[in-house]
Amino acid sequence: MSSVAEIPGYPTTHGTLALREAVAESLDRRYNIPDVDPATVLPAIGTKEMIAWLPTLLGLGADDLVVIPELAYPTYEVAAKLAGARVLRADGLNKLGPESAAMIFVNSPSNPTGKVLGLEHLQKVVAWARERGAIVVSDECYLGLTWEADALSILDPRVNDGDLTGLLAVHSLSKTSNLASYRAGFVTGDPALVSELLEVRKHAGMILPLPIQAAMTAALGDDQHENIQRERYRERRSVLIELFEAPDSPSTIPRRVYTSGRRAARNVERRSVGSPIVGSSLPPVSSTDRAVASTCGSRSLQQTNESPRQQSASPPEPCAFPGVRFPDVGIGPM
Repeated sequence: MSSVAEIPGYPTTHGTLALREAVAESLDRRYNIPDVDPATVLPAIGTKEMIAWLPTLLGLGADDLVVIPELAYPTYEVAAKLAGARVLRADGLNKLGPESAAMIFVNSPSNPTGKVLGLEHLQKVVAWARERGAIVVSDECYLGLTWEADALSILDPRVNDGDLTGLLAVHSLSKTSNLASYRAGFVTGDPALVSELLEVRKHAGMILPLPIQAAMTAALGDDQHENIQRERYRERRSVLIELFEAPDSPSTIPRRVYTSGRRAARNVERRSVGSPIVGSSLPPVSSTDRAVASTCGSRSLQQTNESPRQQSASPPEPCAFPGVRFPDVGIGPM
């Protein structure tokens, strides 16, 4: 970053050639995505920003339908609503019936479920979208964080037969390079769509600062730190799996911590406003509970015995379990 800190001029919206080449090379090297043209790479001020504005920047409106996963990162729905488009939650194309969509968001590996979409599933999504002229946006922020199944990019030739028409892949350095505070990401794919995004973003001032571009270039060129980060996530995941698989875990692990999906989001929301559901109705604190608390901080046990009034006065923080991501909290900056 210091190498460009004293350059006073405006950075380009398209990003430096060095950055775009680093993106293309890293996608090939890390994820077996060959032949990415650096001209089709567009940096983002964090992928949350890119995802949130994609439907608007690509001209979707009230007559358009945006399909998002049934259990999903909240920004997909926000993106559709910012554009004034309709939203349908669907994990299968059959749910759409005869209706066509203008944009389909897919997320593999999924946040928050961890589900990895297989080759056949992705092929069907691409084929269905092309028959109807829909854009497929693949959120691939967790593509490098799999251990039991290989996750495929929408840009993989096995998925798209070498044709990127109507396809966009969004990538982030927040997880793989631990650069969340830098707000560093990018989108690539269909040259025509990327070109359209570039032209609009130029005039909207959606420009990534040059020092951040330099940091991204360095991070994308170094696989060692990414491997270290991946191993860190694997170790945290192993700890969590061990807790889940413990013989007494179903009866003693607090529900407020381990409930998944929408219910988890609701529990966190209720707890944060001091709902009476938190308190005496929870199971007694056991040795397993204490082990859990030692992982995420003693605050969880304190919350168990606080009155609703005490909780409201001092809103509790969501349990920071390594590897656990609740749908409405803890998924990057909101």
